Amino acid sequence: MCGGDVSKFEVSGRIKKIMPQEEKLYDLAEFFKIFGDSARVKILWALMQSEMCVCDLACLLNATESAVSHQLRILKHAKLVKYKKIGKNVFYSPCDFHIREIFEQGFEHINE
Repeated sequence: MCGGDVSKFEVSGRIKKIMPQEEKLYDLAEFFKIFGDSARVKILWALMQSEMCVCDLACLLNATESAVSHQLRILKHAKLVKYKKIGKNVFYSPCDFHIREIFEQGFEHINE
């Protein structure tokens, strides 16, 4: 029998009681999908180094401003980046320190 002396029903019952709500698990899966695009990962990494505008990001990534703007819209919608306007310029930066932690954990994992 799988699980030794503890019945599989006891284990699954115990886990079921502490499992997050289905909606929260869905939201988590959607959150991780954001990191599934290398352009967005590059943008986030760059923004962790310095605030940047669309034109600077486009130059750095060798992409069009339109393509970068599209990715920034996705990142803003996911609440991963924020922006501030200074005159006619818009500068982007990460929303909070969690993004840096996610990257650090990710790099630690892939470098093992």
